[in-house]
Amino acid sequence: MDNFWFYIQLGLEHVLDLDAYDHILFLAALAIPFTFKSWKKVLILATVFTVAHCFSLGLSVYELVVVDAGIIEFLIPITIFFTAIHNVFNAKRVTEKKNMQAYLIATGFFGLVHGFGFSNYFKMLMAGEEEKIVPLIGFATGIEFSQILILLVVLCLTYFSGAVFKIKQPPFIQFMSIIILCITIPMLITTFPW
Repeated sequence: MDNFWFYIQLGLEHVLDLDAYDHILFLAALAIPFTFKSWKKVLILATVFTVAHCFSLGLSVYELVVVDAGIIEFLIPITIFFTAIHNVFNAKRVTEKKNMQAYLIATGFFGLVHGFGFSNYFKMLMAGEEEKIVPLIGFATGIEFSQILILLVVLCLTYFSGAVFKIKQPPFIQFMSIIILCITIPMLITTFPW
């Protein structure tokens, strides 16, 4: 059980690490267009992201797929960039009418990319482990808890921007997405592999 708790903590720290803020940026970009009315949709997206993230980790840990780390490090900010760009241009669409199928596919793909991005470090941690399923499940649990926490913070921020500061949702989505883009562009430049 101590081992399981260790991997839960690792999953929590992986997402909440402010030095590796790419995960937080992606989750913020993903959740900004939604409100508390759509909390179930946001939870589903977070779960799809977690499952895809852990699936790619599993593929890597069992050495079924090997991916160039340089390309993955570049693809991670690309996922954030495109999510934020999508928000800027679709901010006026009502949340309930958003195409969830497109969100689910994009979130699943982006989860795979982010999982491969963490795979080398995770494989080093797993080097001494014979049993790999329990650590993966523990890690996935920690990721899910931390993602839910971040998504709640973003949904609260969205709520307070409208309820307290009377900012309409479309300008709020665009403003926050532009901030995310400004943070992401230097990441794209520093990770450019060619």
